[in-house]
Amino acid sequence: MNVWQIQLQIMDFRKISNLSVDCVIFGLGSDNLSVLLEKRSLNLYNDNYPIIDDWILPGENVFKSNSLGQSADKILKEVTEDFFSNKKQFRTYGSHKRVKSDKDLLWVRSQGAEARTITVVYYLTMPQENITIASDSNFKWFPVESLPEVGFDHQLIIHDSYEDLKTKITTEPVLFDLVPIKFTLNELQTAFEILLNIELDNRNFRKKTLTKPYIVPLDDKKKVAGSKKPSKLYMFSKDVYEKIAEKDFMIGTILALMLKFFLC
Repeated sequence: MNVWQIQLQIMDFRKISNLSVDCVIFGLGSDNLSVLLEKRSLNLYNDNYPIIDDWILPGENVFKSNSLGQSADKILKEVTEDFFSNKKQFRTYGSHKRVKSDKDLLWVRSQGAEARTITVVYYLTMPQENITIASDSNFKWFPVESLPEVGFDHQLIIHDSYEDLKTKITTEPVLFDLVPIKFTLNELQTAFEILLNIELDNRNFRKKTLTKPYIVPLDDKKKVAGSKKPSKLYMFSKDVYEKIAEKDFMIGTILALMLKFFLC
C-alpha cells in the first residue's frame, strides 16, 4: 500500500468532504505585508510515508449546517477571539491539480477528506499588531514576498489574493483596514507604499489626502518615535465615503445615458 491508497481517518459526517474554506489573512507590519500561515505536521514513523512539516493557509472542510461565511468566521475565531467584518469572499479553486504531492495527498487522507476538494477563499486585511500570536501557537506571520514551503496550491492562492488586494486599493477603501482606527498620515502613506512597493512624495501625498472629505481630522495626537512633536490623528468615515461613491456612480450613470442618447 502506498501513500496514494492509504485512508487514515474517516471524515466527520457533519462536514462536506469535498468543500472547504481557506482564509488568507494579510497583516501590515512596520516594513512589510505578511500573511498568516498554519503549521502542517504529520509523521507516521514509517519510511514508506513522507514526513509533513510545512505550512498551509488556515482552513477546514465546511460543516453541512454552516454557510460559507460562517465557516470563514469559525476559522478566524480559531486564530483570534476578535471579530473582523471586512473579510471578502474572493475566488473558488477546484482544479484536479490542487493536490500536487505525496505530502498533500497524505494530509488529505489523514483528515478523511477527498483528494479533489473545492475551496472557497476569503481574505481580509488588518494591522499585524491586531492579532497577537502566542509563542506555542501553530500560526506564524510570513512576508508575502518571502514564503516558506507551502502545501497544496496555497502559494497561488496567496499570490492571487495579494494581486487582487493591490488592484482594489485604487478603487475601494481597503487601505484603511491596514492601519489603526486612528491613524497618522505617515502611517497611511507607509501602508500605501508597502502594499504597492512604491515610494511617494511626502508633501504631495499629504496635500492630496487632506482634500478627501472621508479622511476626518481629530483633536487627538500621537507620539511618534524619532519625532519631537506628536502627530495629528485622523479617522476614515465610511458613511461619507459611501455617500461620495453613490454620488459618483449616479453622475457616471447619467453621463453614460446622455452619451448614449446623443450617439443614437
